[in-house]
Amino acid sequence: MKIDWAALGSVFGVSLVVTVALVGLFTLGITGLSRRERAAAQGQSAALAVTGAYACFAACAAAVGYGIYLIMA
Repeated sequence: MKIDWAALGSVFGVSLVVTVALVGLFTLGITGLSRRERAAAQGQSAALAVTGAYACFAACAAAVGYGIYLIMA
């Protein structure tokens, strides 16, 4: 049995980059929602932060859905 170490390293690298990107995107979504809470406490509007947060969550859901699609295909 021969292991293709280059392919294994490539899979590891891509997995690491995608994982860090998804976690960062989800963190941006949570940050946007927390800004909404802060703005509501101060009596201001944070419509842009909420829209950005929902866009981040939608992108995370799309990436997870695409990953499931790739596994199933």
